[in-house]
Amino acid sequence: MCRSQDLCKRESTSAKNMFVFDYTFGSYVQTASSQYEPESRCADRVMDLGLEEDHFSRPEGLFLASDAEQLKQAIEECKRMIQDLPEQSEKQKDAVVKLIHLRLKLQELKDPEEDEPNIRCLLEHRFYKEKSKSVKQTCDKCNAIIWGLIQTWYTCTGCYYRCHSKCLNLISRQCVRSKVSHQSEYELNICPERGLDSQDYRCFECRAPISLRGIPSEARQCDYTGQYYCSNCHWNDTAVIPARVIHNWDIEPRKVCRSSTRFLALMVWRPVLKLREVNPLLFNYVEELVEIRKLRQDILLMKPYLLTCKEALEARLLLQLQDRQHFVENDDMYSLQDLIDTKCGRLSSSLTEIHTTFAKHIKLDCERCQAKGFVCELCKEGDILFPFDSHTSVCSDCSAVFHRDCYYDNSTTCPRCERMSVRKRSLFREDSQPEKD
Repeated sequence: MCRSQDLCKRESTSAKNMFVFDYTFGSYVQTASSQYEPESRCADRVMDLGLEEDHFSRPEGLFLASDAEQLKQAIEECKRMIQDLPEQSEKQKDAVVKLIHLRLKLQELKDPEEDEPNIRCLLEHRFYKEKSKSVKQTCDKCNAIIWGLIQTWYTCTGCYYRCHSKCLNLISRQCVRSKVSHQSEYELNICPERGLDSQDYRCFECRAPISLRGIPSEARQCDYTGQYYCSNCHWNDTAVIPARVIHNWDIEPRKVCRSSTRFLALMVWRPVLKLREVNPLLFNYVEELVEIRKLRQDILLMKPYLLTCKEALEARLLLQLQDRQHFVENDDMYSLQDLIDTKCGRLSSSLTEIHTTFAKHIKLDCERCQAKGFVCELCKEGDILFPFDSHTSVCSDCSAVFHRDCYYDNSTTCPRCERMSVRKRSLFREDSQPEKD
């Protein structure tokens, strides 16, 4: 056999079941098996350099998929082909590649990325188009997985609401961040339930039909709002309920809806709970809260020393409380996280350590701060006193510091207050003497 005839036979043999990538439709297609051509035509094909072939005709077996329905049919046919082919064979691998391209083509028809804007503003949300392709997320609207590799999705920069681009115009939930900005307070009634009939047997958020029997959708109660939600708006997430902490000292997480989950997460560090007004009796039953209140009161007494000390400012000692800035502003406002950490014992240990650091600087390390201490004017004995010492008492009028035993045993007035009063009277007499003359 001549060399040209041998090449022709190899070419015709390799043409069986070939997979060809079609650039028009973005997929691999399988050509039909071609029969051997007569050897007499081989020489002619070699001589005409393939000019008689129709290079622009579509190969047999190509899926003419121009719309979504045809692409779906092509995908199903490709799945069946993969199941029928031998495992780990080259043909099966090529079929898998073909399936991927078909799915990408279908996704382009459903979700064209080039037409999507980078920023969308809806219901006070500010959505930004995400560029991450490798992170797998869940859509807050349809509760389906977001495949970043082939789908366009958006995230709200305020409340981190995530959804597909196709779900963007279907959302009904207001941005929780705006709710926190406009109404920064908790619901302090424990699970204020009203009943499904008050909601017309519909989801409180998206108004989808719900019932306790699960037909057509299961009714799930939010322990924070007391309202009922569908499974798309209530994912059985759990969170600590502020009302149960304040009234029952209960930090057990309860099931809440998605909106409440985001709201409580954004509010957890905000100092909006004034326990003295909401439940003052809580201090009588929770010893940890009494200890935390005393530590906070001492830190407020240390604050003037640290603010007027150059070394303390350079060391930035007060920044140790930057996560709880309200601790250096008042002693009666608490955040939900403060109460949770108090219950778990974390806050007491961390605050005691900070208290020790501040006291060590004032009483031992810094001479300037030591010079601002007090000597008990009643007994005139003992070491230098500071208002945050545990064995001292402070005059409410002049802020002078005394030993506690000396202060309560002395029946007379505060020596410093009396001395200041005498000085004021003498100054008044000196000012009034020239007027009489």
